[in-house]
Order: sequence, then C-alpha cells, then structure tokens
Amino acid sequence: MSNEIIPRPALGKPTVVPAPQGYSGAGFMATKLEDVIGMARKNSIWPLPFATSCCGIEFMSTMASNYDLARFGMERLSFSPRQSDLLMVMGTISKKMAPVLKEVYTQMAEPKWVLSVGACASSGGIFDTYSVLQGIDRVIPVDVYVPGCPPRPEQIIDGILKIQELVAQEGFRRRYSKEYEHLLKTYKID
Repeated sequence: MSNEIIPRPALGKPTVVPAPQGYSGAGFMATKLEDVIGMARKNSIWPLPFATSCCGIEFMSTMASNYDLARFGMERLSFSPRQSDLLMVMGTISKKMAPVLKEVYTQMAEPKWVLSVGACASSGGIFDTYSVLQGIDRVIPVDVYVPGCPPRPEQIIDGILKIQELVAQEGFRRRYSKEYEHLLKTYKID
C-alpha cells in the first residue's frame, strides 16, 4: 500500500482492491475480521464537507472530473452528520462558528475522522484576530492536517489517502483505549 495516486483504469478493466493478509486457497479466504472491516471502511468513506471559504472552492475542484474523488469511494457527499464518517473542515472558522462545528462533530456516529484542510482551519491562517478560532483542534480532535492557503487538489487527495491509511489500520478497540479517552477529555467533548 503506497501513497501513489493510481490513474483511473480504462473502461472494461475493473479496479480490484487488494485482499488483506491471510490464508487463501481454492475458493476460500481466511483473515482477521478487523482487516476486512478496515478494508471496507477505507473504500467507502462518506465525507461531510464543512466549507466556509476559499478552501471549499478547492474542494469543489477536487470533486470535479479532473481529480475525481469518486475513485476513492467518496462520490457521495453526506450533508447529514449522522450519516457521515469523515468531517472535512475547510476554511476560516470564527469563534461564533466553533460551537456549531463541535455540535456537528458530536452528532456524527463512531467511528469518525476529521480532516483539517487549509491554514485557516488548521491554525487560524493569516487571521490572528479576536474573532477567528486559531485552529479547529481547540474544539474537536483532528486526525490529518492538510497545509496550504488554499491547498491544491493534490494536497487534499494526499490528506484523504492519509485518512484512508488510518481507517484501514484502526482497530475496533482504539476508540475505547485509555489514550483516546484522555484525548477526548482534553477537548472537553462529552
């Protein structure tokens, strides 16, 4: 598994996801349940775009046919937090917007992941003012940061590939580990 962007195959040649490690023979495959579920989750992420400014425009071009996020199993954007598992925060988040963002995050079902896209979402960007949140990691935990102002579509795709790696390798019990519970307590998320 590499981070290379694989070009979409010509019509008639289906893309086959490599099988997880295990034992296989004529007509059977034996592997760990966690690996199979990780593979399924990795290739069927439903993102919730939370875009407030120019990074949202870059995300729109990433979804368009030239870059085509559909090849990663992400052709269905979910605008309902209860039906999505990847929160993509893009753009400037004001301090008045922070409670809304936190509410959207808490409404998402586990397992859930967060991708912070652009300098504004990651650190407040050039807006070091009283009204701009200096990074969304002050209100919700972030799994992957995508730098840039605004980041290119290739950078957003790289961030999504990093999320897919995390999703594929995450065990069932990581969300219930002591480290994860401590992380959530530091964010004061119930």
